[in-house]
Amino acid sequence: MNNTLLKIENLTKTYKIGKRSVQPLSDLDLVVERGEFVSVMGPSGSGKTTLLNIVGCIDRASSGCVFLDGVDVARFSEAKLYKIRRDKIGFVFQSFNLVSYLNARENVELSMELSGKFKGERRQRALELLSLVGLGGRELHRPSRLSQGEQQRVAIARALANDPALILADEPTGNLDVANKGEIMRLLLELNQRQGTTIIMVTHDEVVASQTRRLLYLQDGKIVKDRQQKK
Repeated sequence: MNNTLLKIENLTKTYKIGKRSVQPLSDLDLVVERGEFVSVMGPSGSGKTTLLNIVGCIDRASSGCVFLDGVDVARFSEAKLYKIRRDKIGFVFQSFNLVSYLNARENVELSMELSGKFKGERRQRALELLSLVGLGGRELHRPSRLSQGEQQRVAIARALANDPALILADEPTGNLDVANKGEIMRLLLELNQRQGTTIIMVTHDEVVASQTRRLLYLQDGKIVKDRQQKK
């Protein structure tokens, strides 16, 4: 198996805002190997979230190539992009994005409903993942009965539900206090180190970014720093 999970070549994204053109990404190149944990930093407007959205097949590049598992997804139809999002990518958001009227188990199961798994299989997988993230015994609690840190753990379990090749995390600790921030980072690091989960994480927090083995720094739509960090 090729060890390269993500390869981006000459990626450019341009938006039209009235008569003005905005280019959040410009001729960006990037390679991410399987099992890496990469943090992405940069000032507001540097292209971090745009990069995550394009890698996550939520947005489309204006030009360039995005190879995921060896396949260029940049020109895929929306139907094909949906399947890539469903089967290959897990998302973790700053605001958790849990369904308020579903309990923790149901929130995790929801991401598997269109994956072809039977109901019993979905339930068993959800219970296993909630146990993995330290929420065994909290499966029937709705988000309103969970702390913010616990809600983010549910979101991480949901992201893992379809055994994705890649986890994309957009400010996963941004809404958390110091204690919960540390717990979520410990969980993500454990998933990366013990499970081999590949993670790309956008963050504004230097302490959070310092815990990953690789740091990218974006500025004006380009990667201006790409360094390995000693752990």
